Order: sequence, then C-alpha cells, then structure tokens
Amino acid sequence: MQALRPTGRTIYFFGALGGLLFGYDTGVISGALLFIPNAFKLTPFVKGAVVAGLLLGAMIGAAFAGRLSDRMGRRRLIMIAAVVFTGGALLAAFAPTVAVLIAARFIIGLAVGSAALVVPLYLAEIAPTEVRGRIASLNQLMIVSGILAAFIVNAILASSQNWRLMLGLAAAPSVVLLAGMLFMPETPRFLVHAGEEDTAHDVLEDLPGDEPPGERIEEIREVEQHEESGGGLSGLIRAKWVRPALLVAVGLAVFQQFVGINTIIYYAPTTLTNVGFAKTSAIYANLIIGVINVGMTIFAIRMIDRWGRKPLLFAGVAGMVGSLLVLGISLSALPTPHHPGDPAAIITLICLATFIASFAATWGPVVWVMLPEVLPLSVRGTAMGIAVFGNWGANFLVSQTFPPLVSGLGPGPVFLGYAGLGILAGLFVKFFVAETKGRSLEEIEADLQRAAGRGRRRHEAARPAALSR
Repeated sequence: MQALRPTGRTIYFFGALGGLLFGYDTGVISGALLFIPNAFKLTPFVKGAVVAGLLLGAMIGAAFAGRLSDRMGRRRLIMIAAVVFTGGALLAAFAPTVAVLIAARFIIGLAVGSAALVVPLYLAEIAPTEVRGRIASLNQLMIVSGILAAFIVNAILASSQNWRLMLGLAAAPSVVLLAGMLFMPETPRFLVHAGEEDTAHDVLEDLPGDEPPGERIEEIREVEQHEESGGGLSGLIRAKWVRPALLVAVGLAVFQQFVGINTIIYYAPTTLTNVGFAKTSAIYANLIIGVINVGMTIFAIRMIDRWGRKPLLFAGVAGMVGSLLVLGISLSALPTPHHPGDPAAIITLICLATFIASFAATWGPVVWVMLPEVLPLSVRGTAMGIAVFGNWGANFLVSQTFPPLVSGLGPGPVFLGYAGLGILAGLFVKFFVAETKGRSLEEIEADLQRAAGRGRRRHEAARPAALSR
C-alpha cells in the first residue's frame, strides 16, 4: 500500500485528520442534547451519562493506546481508531434506546482517546525538526475545525431537530481517514525502533527536511542505544531518568483542562442564556466563539516555531487568567443580567471570546506539540498514554463539577477559582518546563539522559561522604 509514496503534505493532512473527528464528536453533543429528549426520556443523571460516556471511553482509550502504539505502530492504531469512530457514530445515529446511545458514545470515546494520543505522536515523529511545531499543531487545528463543524451542523439541523444525523455525520470523515491512512507511511522513529531501517530511509527521502536520511537514522539509533530500559510500562517504571519528563507531560496535560477550557466548549450556550441571551442568540454567539477558536489556532501554527513553546504558554496564562478574573468579578459584583444589553451580559460574551482566543493561540496547540517532544522514544507511546489519560480525567472532572459548582456557589466564584488554577499552571511552566523549540527529538532526549547521569553522579559522590561522617 505504501508504494504510492505520498507527499509530505498528504501525510500531514491524513495524519492530522483524526483530530477533526476528535473535535466533531466532542462538540456535536452540545446541540444534539437539545433534541435527544424528544426520543428518549432523560433525567439529569442520564443526560450527564450521555456526555460523560465519551469522556470515560476516552480515558480508557488513551490508557491503552499508548502501549498499543508502541507495539503495533502509530499508523495502524490511527486506522483502528478510524474503524471504531465509524462504528460508534453509526451506532449512535441508529440507537434504539438511550442505553445503546450511551454505549455508542463510550465506543466513540475509545477512538477519541486513542486519536488524542496517537495523532500528535504521529505528526511529531514524522515532521522535520525545523517545522515540527507547525506540523504537530495541525492536530489542534483539526480539533477546533471539528468543533466548529459540529457547531455549524447543529445550527443547520436545529430546525429539523435531527439529532441522529448530527451524530451520524461523523462516520463520513472517519471513512476518509481510514482510506487515506492505507497509503500513509509509518513514522521513521518507530520504524527504526522496530528494526526496519530501510523502510525508514525510504520514508525520510519522501519527507521535506534539510538533514540527510542516513544521518537522521543514525541519530535515532544512537539515542536508542543509550536508553537504559525497554519499552512499555515496565520500562517506564524502571527508567527513573524518564520521570521528570513524565511529570512535565502529565502536568501540561492536566493543567490544559484545569484552566477551564471545556467549561466554555461544553457550556458556553448555557452560560450565555443564563446572562440574558435567547437560545438562538446563544447558538450563533457560540458559532462566533468557534470561528475565533479556529482563527487563533492558525495564528499559533504560524508562531510556534518562531516564538517558542514557553513564551506562548506564558502569554496564554496571562490572557486566560485576565479573562477569568474580569468575568468572575463582573458576575459577582454586577446585578444579574436579564437581556444581552446588560453590562454583565456584554462582559460575559467578551470574556468568553478572549479566553477562547488566548487558549486557542497557546495552550490548545502547544500542549499537544510538547507531549511527544519531551518523552523518550522507547516509552513515548506508553508515557503519552498516561499523560492523555490524565488529560481526559481532568476533562471529566471539570465537565462534571462545573454545573453543580455554578449552582451551589454562583458563576462568579467558580470562574475566579479557574483563574487561580491558571496561575498555578503558569508557575508549573516556569519551574518545570524546558523550551523545545528548534531541537530534534533525539537532542531533547539526549539532554534528559545527560541530566539524569549528572544526578546519579552527584548521588554517588555524596554517598561515600555521608558514610564517612
């Protein structure tokens, strides 16, 4: 199948297409939930289960996808995820009962969690060093494009209330993804890891980049030879030198959700109706938020390899925390708004838009770029599985606690709480995250090994001194 030798742009497009399905299936439920009660009786608990089914499936999918990607390869796992996407979408569209619908959402979640892990992994490993940030950011661009597509589909089908078609349309791009990946190559790094260096050489020849394929393969091989453990979970547990990188990966993944992004993605229409917007006005305002999300992600793709990862993360913290502080204070101090012209209603819309713009230009794409960058090759899939599991776990926690927190405390204090978590995210970046711009994955890993070696030598030098005392 790989004899067609696809071009770099084709590889990057199909490699990132799984993100579109991720985004669509995440965003479409906000509109479908308005009309599912026409077919099934939904208690608040069951309605939550329809949403949470995908999140729980994504947690499990991410947990297993890492080890599977290390064993069978990145490309094959994307193809498996496409098949699961298709089956889950069709099952959801034709679900005869709400229990089947929840099961279908869980199945879709397995594919979403797998895609959330393997798509950025595939893109990071196949992209040239000098444009790796830009290429890996295509995943986030596809995610936000999928969310926007879901918002548009929801608006178009709102008059017909056809929630089944809303959910079922996800099957179309998943079939395209499966067909396209039949002709895409495996990543050179995984091929070298699997002992298929000739195939890796052929793939590198077809990809853009300044470094000769032979030198790239030699660099990958040298780093692998210096690794102290095998792959998989057992290798990750034994390799103490990997733990600082795993801490960074998990921290970035969890803080990406703890800053409160999905309180906006899932609940923006609800938030807007609570401050005086009519339902139709809230839907169209949500479309504006979706457009901003895509536009600022495109901005991030252009800037990430120029400005670097850490400056963007710091800028994102400043923008998000500022938006949440203004939003929280205004909703706490101003009278409850009753129509869109009230000051608190206007401030709410502006703050939601600036928060989305700040996140989309920074933490949205940068985290997915950095996760595979900071993790070593032999345990990259497994370690990313842990990080992405944490990401979906944090997503589930934020999504399920937001409505009861708003009901119990009011929206103002809740948004101020997310501002506090944003400040913690900035401190985490300052003290734990290193810049990865312009450095190959092998260079980053070699620095990690050297740092671990220096730590061991200091420990061994201190031990005799302690014994002599």
